[in-house]
Amino acid sequence: MTDRLLSLAAGVCPETGPADFVTACAAAGWSACGIWFDPDTWSDTVATEVRRRLDDAGVVALDMEPVFVTPDGDHGDRMVDAAAAVGARNLLVVSRGVDDGRFTERFAEICDRAAPHGIGCSIEFLAFMSVSSLAQSLAVLDTIDRPNAGVLIDALHLARTGGTPDDVAAVDARRLAYAQLCDGPAEAPDDAYADALDGRSTLGDGGLPIGALVDALPAHTALSMEIRSKRLRTDFPDPVDRARHVLDTTTAWFATHPVA
Repeated sequence: MTDRLLSLAAGVCPETGPADFVTACAAAGWSACGIWFDPDTWSDTVATEVRRRLDDAGVVALDMEPVFVTPDGDHGDRMVDAAAAVGARNLLVVSRGVDDGRFTERFAEICDRAAPHGIGCSIEFLAFMSVSSLAQSLAVLDTIDRPNAGVLIDALHLARTGGTPDDVAAVDARRLAYAQLCDGPAEAPDDAYADALDGRSTLGDGGLPIGALVDALPAHTALSMEIRSKRLRTDFPDPVDRARHVLDTTTAWFATHPVA
């Protein structure tokens, strides 16, 4: 097994509200989980219930997602406040349709707002978003130089953007608070968006270099299982069963791939 903190990403159960997702993760045996922020439904009442269930179950809120920085604005300030209310440790931030200069400026503002709460902010790069590579993400981090700013390594997006575990090993360890793991086809399908939302698989069931990636990450980096999968949603319609299946397969993978 591993001593790293293991978490279940909110995207594994997109049909489940954040409070019920916490309950499902706890029932399945997870020690940490992600929290999905929907600006249309999030409220102080939701935050209070999410925090209550986290505290009652002893589950860590590893992250809250997603902050989409867009030309029309974003919900970053609300999400910092929401993350602080529930005790989430990290925010996931994506650039969607803005140039690097504007994203860099806004990302610095979000980091500064989050810092007093002890919240880290991580850039997620995706091939179909404006910040679309590890190198581009690191350039933003170099520019703003904030201690709570980092980059999120998603196993699928790293592979689909041409990145490698060796590239990850070269990143400053302080910038890698957590990472997202999944498996998937070694060769990218034609539909990159469907690949990310529906085509992921549990560890060991695909062709991605998961072992090498985990070895490349610092020992303190928490690992979130971001296994968004249409097949899992079909085979395990109950969120507790789905969460338990992902935990079982994750545990089995680590049992045969000893890492730090």
